[in-house]
Amino acid sequence: MTHPPLRTGMTVQLRRPHPCGGDRWRITRVGAHIGIACLTCGRSVMLERLLFERRLRRVLETPPPSPDRAPPAQAS
Repeated sequence: MTHPPLRTGMTVQLRRPHPCGGDRWRITRVGAHIGIACLTCGRSVMLERLLFERRLRRVLETPPPSPDRAPPAQAS
């Protein structure tokens, strides 16, 4: 299963629920390790990228691209 490229601000659902009962997370850091924060209790954890990708069930919400990362407009 392929997922869109990971970005900070994305809301994702993982396969196993957090001990608080929540399974929805917000990505706070992207790199060799992925930082995520539980949307139910607010707890933050870091997972290795490979482990995160195995546990990822689906991407629920993708934030709009920030203006400084938008592709350049084509001249007409």
